Amino acid sequence: MINQQKLIVAASGFRIQSFRFLVRFPKCILVDSGPNQHGVRHLKVSGKPVQIENRQQLVEYLESGCKPKSAWRLGTEHEKFGFTTNDLRPLPYEGKSSIRAMLEGLADQFGWKPVKEQGKIIALLDDNGASVTLEPGGQLELSGALLDNIHQTCDEVYTHLKQVKTIAEPLGIAFLGMGFQPKWERKDTEWMPKGRYRIMREYMTKRGNLGLDMMSRTCTVQVNLDFSSEADMVKKFQVALALQPVATALFANSPFVDGKPCGYVSYRSHVWEDTDPDRTGMLPFVFDSSMGFERYADYMLDVPMYFVYRDGEYIDATGQSFRDFLNGTLPALPGEKPTFQDWEDHLTTAFPEVRLKRYMEMRGADGGPWRKLCALPAFWAGLLYDDAVLEAAWDLVRDWSMEERLQLRVDAPRLGLKTVIRGRTLQSLALEVLEMASSGLTGRNRLGASGENETGFLEPLFSNVHAGLTPADKKLTLYHGRWNGSVDPVFTEGAY
Repeated sequence: MINQQKLIVAASGFRIQSFRFLVRFPKCILVDSGPNQHGVRHLKVSGKPVQIENRQQLVEYLESGCKPKSAWRLGTEHEKFGFTTNDLRPLPYEGKSSIRAMLEGLADQFGWKPVKEQGKIIALLDDNGASVTLEPGGQLELSGALLDNIHQTCDEVYTHLKQVKTIAEPLGIAFLGMGFQPKWERKDTEWMPKGRYRIMREYMTKRGNLGLDMMSRTCTVQVNLDFSSEADMVKKFQVALALQPVATALFANSPFVDGKPCGYVSYRSHVWEDTDPDRTGMLPFVFDSSMGFERYADYMLDVPMYFVYRDGEYIDATGQSFRDFLNGTLPALPGEKPTFQDWEDHLTTAFPEVRLKRYMEMRGADGGPWRKLCALPAFWAGLLYDDAVLEAAWDLVRDWSMEERLQLRVDAPRLGLKTVIRGRTLQSLALEVLEMASSGLTGRNRLGASGENETGFLEPLFSNVHAGLTPADKKLTLYHGRWNGSVDPVFTEGAY
């Protein structure tokens, strides 16, 4: 366990969702470094980045995320595709109808603070810990503040989408919530001017066939959740990883590629299967008795690096070892040891279905409409934030073999609710899991302004499961019917 140490934090407005619990170091004064290249604020010691001296500090960094149940929060993130309304094309970075115009408009009219890289605006921050950032293909992402309940989350998402629409409409821009770009090819998408994306783009083609599509043509919604102890983290990780294909099916919303049906209900999820095996997948070790903070730190030490950020520049370290970095023998920076900012950055370059930082990220769902953006955090909070429900969910999946888990992961993006495990459809399993989540939300008893609890946010999911249809199934029916074999209507009927 980590020894308690007194810290003097000479700052405010930290981007808590990124390093939300302060790592405890003896005899240190921690100060705010200001927003970095990602719009994230990091800790420095006496004005200097905190240097890592040994592997145990990496483990303690993850362990420092433990917090009492009374302090658990929700952080919801979602991405969306921008397009010009006159021709439905993806947004460029520059120009009248562009990503840059969107970011500048949000900053000017709604008080967001711009973050720049090489003189170009690439992110926005607010005073509550939220940020607006860019994915490689110009997908606009809201990373929400840490909130107590889904009512607040839904208000936050609604406010953001209203702001976005206010700026977008005069510019001839709209935004679409889906898991994969339904119409345009990879070559039609302009890459955003962020240095880390340049390095990742060049490396992706060496490790898989669909990595560039993942970067430029996918959108997700995810929720970040807390844990109280190592044992609590492990149980949540195991349940969330086993049931991630259920979320994939419930939120499946990417049945089109290049303007045609692609044979998947969640092509976004399938893309991850051919992106980079070194940093994606179902992580079989999570289900071993050895799983804990130390085991995950070792996993991350073996994930090849992408880059190191120094003095406003990205240094290419693709394929190099963080273990070498820890020993001061990294070829890209010989003689230097990593800082906690380097470790924090490295943690963001692994993309498993559930990701551990000082909190846990649920990463299996496609982007979608406003109500689905509220349903995702409700689904996972209901399952993971009630002890009895968490145990019941673990009982449901504990004896699945690793082969069954992996097969479920492969089948769910293609078959959705029609997927079968142990003779049972995913539709049936999803209904049982939704009932568990509803019970967990009832137990949380977080009430909205009208006195209602959070269970209502699950209604879109219950509706789809009772009908046996994913959002993708519904769009495919429209494509073969009223849409007359065109995906163009999705841009108007599915726009925020």
